[in-house]
Amino acid sequence: MATSVRLAPETEKRLDHLAAQTGRTKAYYLREIIEQGIEEMEDYYLAASTVERIRKGQEQVHSAAAVRKDLGLDN
Repeated sequence: MATSVRLAPETEKRLDHLAAQTGRTKAYYLREIIEQGIEEMEDYYLAASTVERIRKGQEQVHSAAAVRKDLGLDN
């Protein structure tokens, strides 16, 4: 899928430099950045939605003590 991204001039300059110094394409680094960054974004936004459900009382929570007891780790 072709996608177009407008970068700030300084960011594009850094990307150009990185590509020139390593012999890789800018597209390679953009793919790497997106693939690594999307995982962080998913973690953040999914965690934020879980926190929101907890605040609304829509998500069950368990204390650390209860979890340790249930797993038999209190010994």
